[in-house]
Amino acid sequence: MTLALVLAAAAFSFALDANVNNDLVKLVRDLANAFDLGFFDLDEPVKRFKNPNSDVKTALFNYGIAAVVYLIVGRFLERLIRP
Repeated sequence: MTLALVLAAAAFSFALDANVNNDLVKLVRDLANAFDLGFFDLDEPVKRFKNPNSDVKTALFNYGIAAVVYLIVGRFLERLIRP
């Protein structure tokens, strides 16, 4: 769940046009880039939008899907491990 929150925070940092010079924003975006599974990377995204605000939409879509994947896998592992 923590990784999903990091990905969601990174997506919202794009949506809110957060200051990229802020150390906290850099940390969140770097963590999200590390945990995006390689499939949801913003350099080679699953889906790239080509219209106004395309960077925001691309980040929200790809990091949102990655967060959902982490939540589903986490829920599955919880049910598998917990008796």
